[in-house]
Amino acid sequence: MDLQLIPRHDTIPAFDPHAIAVQQIEYGGSYRDGEITEELIGEILQQIPSGIETILYLDPDGEDNWMEVLSDGEWLALGFCGDFGQNNFYSYNPAFAGVTERTPLLSEGQSPIAKELAIQDMDAGVKAVEYFIRTGGFYPGIDWAHQL
Repeated sequence: MDLQLIPRHDTIPAFDPHAIAVQQIEYGGSYRDGEITEELIGEILQQIPSGIETILYLDPDGEDNWMEVLSDGEWLALGFCGDFGQNNFYSYNPAFAGVTERTPLLSEGQSPIAKELAIQDMDAGVKAVEYFIRTGGFYPGIDWAHQL
C-alpha cells in the first residue's frame, strides 16, 4: 500500500466542543440524529483507553465516509473510508514506519492492522476521535497516512 504521510501539527484549530458532525454511530447498537448525545460521546471517548470497537459515520445512511475506531488498550487504530473506499486515511505511527509487524487489532473483525497504522498515545487518540466526532475532520495533533 502506497501512503502519503501527513505529519502532525502543534497548532490545533479551535472547534465547537458541543458540535456533532457524525450522523450515525455503531457502538453496541446503531445511533442516529437525536440519539447521538453528549452522554454517548462521553462514553465512547472514555472507553478508548481500555478498548473499543466503533464506527463513526459522516453519512446519515451509514454507507460512506466513516471512521473505524479500534483499541485494545495498548494500540489504537483510526481508519477513515471515504468516497466508497477510494479516499482512505489512517492514523500513522512513524516509530514503526516500514515495519511489517501487526497489532492484535483486526479491522472489520478480519484484517490485522500494521503497527505503522496504529498509535499508542491514547490521550492523543481520544482527542483525534473527539475532533472527528465534532468536526468531521482529521485531528492535526497526530500523524496521518493517506492511501494513494
